[in-house]
Amino acid sequence: MSPRPTPASRLPARHARRPIAPDAEFERGLAAHLRATMTPKAIAELWSRFVDGASDFDARMRRALLRALAVRVGDGVRVEAGVGFVHAETFEVADGVFIGAHAHLQGRSGGTCRIGTRVWIGPQAYLDARDLVLEDDVAIGPGVRILGSAHAGPPLDPPVIDADVDAEPVRIERGADVGVNAVVMPGVTIGRGSVIGAAAVVTCDVPPLAIVAGVPARILRYRGRTRARAGSTPGA
Repeated sequence: MSPRPTPASRLPARHARRPIAPDAEFERGLAAHLRATMTPKAIAELWSRFVDGASDFDARMRRALLRALAVRVGDGVRVEAGVGFVHAETFEVADGVFIGAHAHLQGRSGGTCRIGTRVWIGPQAYLDARDLVLEDDVAIGPGVRILGSAHAGPPLDPPVIDADVDAEPVRIERGADVGVNAVVMPGVTIGRGSVIGAAAVVTCDVPPLAIVAGVPARILRYRGRTRARAGSTPGA
């Protein structure tokens, strides 16, 4: 195997090293006031006024509105323009989380989604968040799809869309990185510090520190090891 070429330049990891400052008291007070005086539906309607704005004021308003709706929102959360939440009342969002432009987080009534400290969610990601945990320092690349349900096997006659839906939890453990446009299927746990290659389709559990890629995803090697278990299937 030829040595990896030296990169043309190396940039600092800005998100992981950005200090998390406490949010302003007036912003927390606004969120508390909205929660106490408005219905969740009315707060959600306010979201549409600020959802596409690019200014810092718009971003602050999105954070205040999310805090008014969610179970918990920590300090220093950044919600970019165009982000959509469904059933935001089921979300817990920790400190320093970044949610990129036009990401869509689809909660469900009675569900739960926990997003850990310094999680980074890239632009245009889709998260089926009915039973989802993203632990601390997880990175979700742009365009990633995390799926929490699939249609049950129906009889052959009716359309698949008529079949019931089986929901399964998804867990992505601390420090894992899910590459651009990867798909994580229902019921999968991605282990601590693992790396999912771009456009991979992850159909079963991934061990800690594994590097996987392909359709379906297979283990290429483990971080910190010089020898690979080439082609082995995650979870096998």
